[in-house]
Amino acid sequence: MKVAIATHDMKSLNAHFGSAGKFAIYDVSREGHRFVEAIAFDSVSGEDGRHADDGDDRIGPKVEALKGVALLFVLAIGGPAAARVIAARINPIKRPGPESIEDVLERVRTMLNGTPPPWLRKLLAEETGASPSFLEEETPR
Repeated sequence: MKVAIATHDMKSLNAHFGSAGKFAIYDVSREGHRFVEAIAFDSVSGEDGRHADDGDDRIGPKVEALKGVALLFVLAIGGPAAARVIAARINPIKRPGPESIEDVLERVRTMLNGTPPPWLRKLLAEETGASPSFLEEETPR
């Protein structure tokens, strides 16, 4: 499963979606993770959530660059950006504060190895083409 992490320094999840100068992309599996690529952007918003009024679309290029990513970890994401990310079938996950990329990846790996929450089971099922186990459970008659 591909995971993107909003970062300023390639070491930590430490950026909002709009202000992220980079997204670190990793492939995460039950066994571990591997770095795939870093996507960099020159035109970003400030950490205060204010966007420049120059008419440039700063959301679209980021969403397009993240196609194929399943989970997007950010410190914050505005409503319009979240809507576009979700429409691209990317699941944004807001974290309350900065944390190391290694910790984020380990959390995802642990979820994959344990009992993933229903939203993650559904996502995994879509990726593999299998039915998520919670959808296979029959209701007693």
